[in-house]
Amino acid sequence: MTETLCRTCLADFPAMPDGGRCRQCGSPRLVEHAELHDLTIAHIDCDAFYASVEKRDNPELADKPVIIGGGQRGVVAAACYVARLYGVRSAMPMFKARRACPDAVVIRPNMAKYRRVGEEIRGLMRELTPLVQPLSIDEAFLNLTEPVSTGGPSAAMRLASLVLRIEERVGVSASIGLSYNKFLAKIASDLDKPRGFAVIGRTEALDFLSERPVGILWGVGKSLAGKLRRDGITKIGQLQHIEERELMARYGAIGQRLYQFSRGEDTRSVEPNSPTKSISAETTFASDIGALCPLVDRIVPLCDTVARRLQNKDLAGRGVMVKLKQSDFRLLTRARKLTDPTQQADIIFDVAKALLTAEADGRTFRLIGVGVGDLTDASEADPPDLFALAERLGDE
Repeated sequence: MTETLCRTCLADFPAMPDGGRCRQCGSPRLVEHAELHDLTIAHIDCDAFYASVEKRDNPELADKPVIIGGGQRGVVAAACYVARLYGVRSAMPMFKARRACPDAVVIRPNMAKYRRVGEEIRGLMRELTPLVQPLSIDEAFLNLTEPVSTGGPSAAMRLASLVLRIEERVGVSASIGLSYNKFLAKIASDLDKPRGFAVIGRTEALDFLSERPVGILWGVGKSLAGKLRRDGITKIGQLQHIEERELMARYGAIGQRLYQFSRGEDTRSVEPNSPTKSISAETTFASDIGALCPLVDRIVPLCDTVARRLQNKDLAGRGVMVKLKQSDFRLLTRARKLTDPTQQADIIFDVAKALLTAEADGRTFRLIGVGVGDLTDASEADPPDLFALAERLGDE
């Protein structure tokens, strides 16, 4: 039987009311699904978060196109839904965004403010369940299986109530994706933005995925999508007709993931303490740089920033990465493994400089970044150099 929930007054009906409006409050904001009250894995994503925070703090911006970014050579960090009507999108070069929407109000990002608001929202999520896995400042997975098992409202009702509290207390809106695993919940949260609530149930998952492009599968980036396309595979439904063994033979370990996700299967759990995978810092240049010395100068503060962030989080890393964006926006990354984990800026700099030197061949770059990955506890960082120690003891 189809179940209907009003997202405005939280009234619950066994079927969609006549006229598509809530029988109690008259709201059209209804969500309807046969498995609505049986699913417990959710993905919540705030709507145009950075721009929404700025509009909250300045009501005069409410109906105006707002772009969060900076400089002619930067990229769009976020765009409100009004600006998106003009074709403005996240990660778009700022000069293109300004050309597409010349009347937009452009605001430089205030990451400290956004983090504070994000923490406030996360606190409201944790009032619902301790199983909250943040993906970024403004989005997270939630597992409501345990709260629902103890009785009371379904996950759908609790989630609808949560986003109402977020709007009332924080002043920004959010969209909900509800399903039986993380993969489908995240897809669902993008289906009905802004202020959306979309559901993907078990009975419909195969059909729902069948006509979707393979690019929506988690882990399928441009490279793998291109390889699949060259093999004649563009729709998820095509993967559903290929055996797991064949997919693994063609694409290696990722083949198993393709097999499972294409069938709506995802065994990953919601991890509330999901570890940080990497720490990085980057900068966009005011004008393109090609010479090695100026590029090296630019990575010095980046290495200092990365080292400070590692130390603040009590982490160290075994790998150093350099990210470069060319003048034509093509991106390249280079990485090197370290013998021992580090959180020292000078060690990060030495490796980053070597990686950078190999790429400084006359090409010009608009952006550079430095990162540290393969993270571990700070207690393993920078073990003493026994040879240097022996030399010092000998001198004494």
